Amino acid sequence: VQLQASGGGLVQAGGFLRLSCAASGRTLSRYAMGWFRQAPGKEREFVAAISWSGYNTHYADSVKGRFTISRDNAKNTVYLQMDSLKPEDTAVYYCAGKWTHLSAQVMDAIYEYDYWGQGTLVTVSS
Repeated sequence: VQLQASGGGLVQAGGFLRLSCAASGRTLSRYAMGWFRQAPGKEREFVAAISWSGYNTHYADSVKGRFTISRDNAKNTVYLQMDSLKPEDTAVYYCAGKWTHLSAQVMDAIYEYDYWGQGTLVTVSS
């Protein structure tokens, strides 16, 4: 499966953005999905994850209450709604996918994912 992340851009602190991760080559309906980010000079870190059923979600503490992950399997797309953005949210955001037969599985470790998108840059100005 090929993943294409989009929706990044420049936004002021307190603003919002919606990232999309579109899949091609295979349906996402049995893929657990996640979003990660990598700020300049830092390691890639977990942001949010969603099970393929969509019923289970999991967030990093740093974004809990501000970001929302969702999916539309009919559109083969996963979203990350980012509200109340802070300058420390500035990073390249990557979507990732992992096939699983477990409908409720969510994963927050980089090594657990097999497929990665190319990343989209989010810049939050103060």
